[in-house]
Amino acid sequence: MKKSYSETVLQRSGLTAKRSYRLLIAGLLVLCACNPVKTIEQHSLPTEYASAWEERYGVCYDSIPYAVVALDLYTDGLTLDTAARRMNGTGYNLYLSDIFVPSDTLAPGEYTSLNIKHSTLNITPYTFLPGRDYEGTPTGMYLLYVENGQLQSIQVLDSGSFVMRDTTNGLTDLRFTLYYTDNGTNTYECHFQGPLPWLNK
Repeated sequence: MKKSYSETVLQRSGLTAKRSYRLLIAGLLVLCACNPVKTIEQHSLPTEYASAWEERYGVCYDSIPYAVVALDLYTDGLTLDTAARRMNGTGYNLYLSDIFVPSDTLAPGEYTSLNIKHSTLNITPYTFLPGRDYEGTPTGMYLLYVENGQLQSIQVLDSGSFVMRDTTNGLTDLRFTLYYTDNGTNTYECHFQGPLPWLNK
């Protein structure tokens, strides 16, 4: 069986995954089964997200004492059916996996993507894996455009950072500065503020 991107990256640094998680990939295969998928056009990228989920996985890797969470964000018009694990409607989905946190949940602070070009990863809380095209599948950190429940385009995000803070009225504020390569290096800045429900995985 092929290893996931996360497992492969971490095993190159001498670490072994206990389990892989969040197989949105299965959902992607359903979404794009009959449609060619293209890269998202830069001018169309959204700057505001209307809803978000935090996925909690606990401590997933041997030799790493930190819990892992993921962020799953949606623009207005696109929703997640949590029971069926599929997206409904039209809009954008921003996904960041393998975010290492100091406790079991996402904590306020600044998070920065790891540099996987280094032979040894300096995995600490407040770091996360960057996006990569892994054997034709987007993994780590990426942006999807879905139209009427069908995947239309994908943009892998190479690196970046985000800041999480709690607002005075009990909401979660997330501000992202992300980078991707498409005829040069491009900056993608976006924002979410609202409730952040969580799912145990």
